[in-house]
Amino acid sequence: MSTPVLDRVSTSADQDSRGSWRAVCPLDELEPFWGEAALLHGVQIALVRVPENRVYAVDHWDPRAQANVMARGIIGSSKGKTTVASPIYKQVYDLKTGECLSEPGPALTAYPTRVINGQVQVFL
Repeated sequence: MSTPVLDRVSTSADQDSRGSWRAVCPLDELEPFWGEAALLHGVQIALVRVPENRVYAVDHWDPRAQANVMARGIIGSSKGKTTVASPIYKQVYDLKTGECLSEPGPALTAYPTRVINGQVQVFL
């Protein structure tokens, strides 16, 4: 049985003055169109895998509901953008930028991601 993504300890892959790439999990452990939560150096993020092995990472914290729930959001699309809708109040956010598309309001922080040798990495 594998360790849940949320319980993993990440390691630095490479760094620059702004932050570093952190290994999260093997790509194969993320199901397409299904969110997973991860804790990276005290930051809770929501990971979402979409077709073509692309992975998005945004805050797990829902700014309107004031709860860590975004990994349980509804994955979809709006105007050509891949989105996640809050599972509580249903605000729709662009997974690439974190912008709230459904109403004026706070954005989610969006984190750069990459897949190297089958491992998902997030830049923090």
